[in-house]
Amino acid sequence: MKLVKDAKRAWRWYSLQAMTIAAAIQGAWLALPPDMLKAVPDWAVQAATGALLLSGIVGRLIDQGGGDE
Repeated sequence: MKLVKDAKRAWRWYSLQAMTIAAAIQGAWLALPPDMLKAVPDWAVQAATGALLLSGIVGRLIDQGGGDE
């Protein structure tokens, strides 16, 4: 297994940013106290996470530039 040529710049890719935010949403959801969990419906958190992951997949398929700089 090899890393992509510009792996050092991965933090700039939308795909990585979207998947990081999705992971952060799930982590924050697990850390919330039960009374705060009642304020946000489960489906909203799942929908936001799913949308971010899907957009991360799409972002990975789109050329995000920076290949031979």
